[in-house]
Order: sequence, then C-alpha cells, then structure tokens
Amino acid sequence: MSDGNRSSLPRLGFIGLGGMGSRMASRLIGAGYQVMVYNRTKRRAEELQRIGAALAESPRELAATSDLVLSSVADDAALAQVMFGNSGALLGARPGMVIIDLSTVHPRASRQVSKAAAAEGVDVLDAPVSGSLPQAEQGQLVVFVGGEQAVYQRCLPVFGVLGKAALYMGPSGAGSTTKLCVNALLGLGMQSLAEALALGERAGLPRGRLLEALAETSVISPSQRSKFDNITRDEYPAMFPQRLMFKDLALVLQHALELAVAMPATAAATQVAAAEHAREAAAHVDDDLSVVVRAMRQQEP
Repeated sequence: MSDGNRSSLPRLGFIGLGGMGSRMASRLIGAGYQVMVYNRTKRRAEELQRIGAALAESPRELAATSDLVLSSVADDAALAQVMFGNSGALLGARPGMVIIDLSTVHPRASRQVSKAAAAEGVDVLDAPVSGSLPQAEQGQLVVFVGGEQAVYQRCLPVFGVLGKAALYMGPSGAGSTTKLCVNALLGLGMQSLAEALALGERAGLPRGRLLEALAETSVISPSQRSKFDNITRDEYPAMFPQRLMFKDLALVLQHALELAVAMPATAAATQVAAAEHAREAAAHVDDDLSVVVRAMRQQEP
C-alpha cells in the first residue's frame, strides 16, 4: 500500500493482545492501517511492534493519537479498567473518535461505556466476535454489532478486515446480547456432546468408533466437530479456554435471571463448567472448552 493510501486510513489503536486480539491487530497492520497497541503484558505488544505497530504506555496515550480504538479484553472488569481507569482510554478520547469493543461482556457494561463516551463526543460500538484463533488469523470471524447504525456503516471497512460478516443487531448492548445467545449454544453444544460420549463409552462403545458414527450424522455442529481431534487424543490445548467459556456462561445466566428467562439446561452446563474451572485453577492449567468431555467421562459410576 502506498504512503498516500495509508495516510488516508484512520489511525487505529488496539487494546488487549491476547490470542484473539493479537491476531486481529496483526490483520489490521497487514491491511495497511497505522496501528498503535497497548497490552498489560508488554511482551505481547513488542511482538506486534516487530511487524509495524507503534507501542503505547497506556490506553489513555493510545486513545489520544487514534481515530478509532478497538479493544479485546477478557471480561467486564478488564473493560472497565482500560476505559475508566486512571490511565483509561476515555481520558484520552477526543470528540469524533470511535471505540469498537470486541470483548464478550455483559450488555450493561457495553451500555455503560457507550453512555460515558457519549459525554465526550465519542461513539461506541459493542462488536463481539464469533470464532476462534484460526478464524481470527484468517479474517473469518462473525461480528455482532450494537450501537448507532451510521457509525456501524462507517466502520465496515475495518470489520471487513476482521471478519467474513459484520451484522448490525441494534442499539448499544445488542451486539453483546447476541454474543451471549451464541455462546449459550456453544457451551450447551459441548456439554451435550460430552454427555453423549460419556453414555456411549460407559455402555462399551469404543470412543473412536462412536465419534465416526456421530460424524456421519447431521446432529453434530461444526463447533462440536472441530473438537474431535482433541477428544480422540484426550488432549485439550486451549483454542477457546474453558475459563472464558465459564465466564460467558455465567454472564448468560446473570442476564437471563435479570430478564426472568428460564434457562435450565444452561444452568446445568454452567455447574459443570464451574467444577472444571475450579480443577484447572487448582492445577494451574488452561485447557480448551472441549475438556468438558474429559470431565464428564471421569464422573464416578
């Protein structure tokens, strides 16, 4: 890309360089955007510096020199810290700037950021993504967007670098709500697969033969099928960590209780996820969400 074309693009700031964030930021750099990055652990930011990113010492510094700020952080508390903290992005915000939050958080957190930013003349989109590390790397994510539709339209070129689809879902919080619905299905799908496998294996079916049979049916989803290798090897490297699945299921239940929506299957899946989360925390490991298959297999008869 020529310097002329590069200078016509908005200056981007990217906060949060975990597995997903680092890959999304890398794609934006590869697409020719000027990108400044911030991460609490500086080593991850330095890895992106080697491919052209500038480094910021704080979210505030990053926002002060960016036209559009993207964030991808673990949870509501992390979002509050990078937006509202002593060196938060909103302290460096300028009228006309746009914030795109790609994190999976409670819709209330999305609306709180949007309301606070509006007082500074800043627009906010909540834009959580569906997909895992390979999709982030390949720009094949699906993005669910809440906020002002005109702002969404202006940001479509950036979304086009990150995903295969960016769907406008409604006002602030609508993108985050959609993501919770999606991750409820994700968590329930993995729990149902774990239970089916536990039943089959306890009844004497060989694991490999049972997986082959399931793969021939239409009841297995792409997300379930993508975990068959993990299940076959009984190894669960974290593509989507179980700790984040537990966090998301807890958010789903919290929001459901607030709206008086009964979600009994999700409640049961959350209890299994909680037990597995406690085991991983005690063992200081970080397994994939599909590790629930092992958890169900190891239940005492």
